[in-house]
Amino acid sequence: MGHVIAVSGKGGVGKTTLCGLLIQYLCESGKRPVLAVDADANLNEVFGVEPEVTLGELREEIERAGIDPRYQIPSGMTKQAYLEMRLSDAIAEEDDYDLMVMGRTQGQGCYCFVNGLVQTQVQKLQSHYPYIVVDNEAGMEHISRGILPMMEVAILVSDCSRRGVQAAGRIAKLMKELNFKPQKTGLIVNRVPDGKLDAGTLEEIRNQGLELLGVVPHDDQVYQYDCNGKPIIQLPKDSPVRSALGEIVEKLGL
Repeated sequence: MGHVIAVSGKGGVGKTTLCGLLIQYLCESGKRPVLAVDADANLNEVFGVEPEVTLGELREEIERAGIDPRYQIPSGMTKQAYLEMRLSDAIAEEDDYDLMVMGRTQGQGCYCFVNGLVQTQVQKLQSHYPYIVVDNEAGMEHISRGILPMMEVAILVSDCSRRGVQAAGRIAKLMKELNFKPQKTGLIVNRVPDGKLDAGTLEEIRNQGLELLGVVPHDDQVYQYDCNGKPIIQLPKDSPVRSALGEIVEKLGL
């Protein structure tokens, strides 16, 4: 069975960037293929990959079939059979990893149907991959809905702000309330000036009862790559961000 790693945190802390680099590290360490689950709708940009269809778009196809002429199910095929056939199109297959993109909800609808697809697909595919890495949306939606009850490692990401650390603390508390029991839960603080945390941030980490896995330094190169639309995984191997994350992963024993 594949090891499930869930990455969560407040929006804007660089969670998706670190998630993509984590997947890259696993692949380069020979632990491929990795199934990358993009539940935040931005992970594909880190890799520079465009999925053929997202799970959210499949939902729209199924709901509008027979009503909107753009969405037609072949004659004699049930919606469920059509969905099963199309699910493989929602996985972008690369050399070292496969990427499944959740995509956005449509209109006034909720994510319930797509959440169910994610849960079903992860359970179905788990035995095919040594590692499954899930980039959760900003907040606690997928955790609160129990989409990933089988997670083995929960990585919480924050920046140096107290609000970011507090958000990570709320996620950790919610997992305990829902009786999730990952083998390892810890915090990575991202975008740290000179790679050194100040006393205030360290105090808040202690207040939240979080285990600090490590820090990732601020690097202008990440910002430049993002501004230029360049995939973050193309950062040079000597990038301080890649080096710091690699050390953290090694400590985790992944």
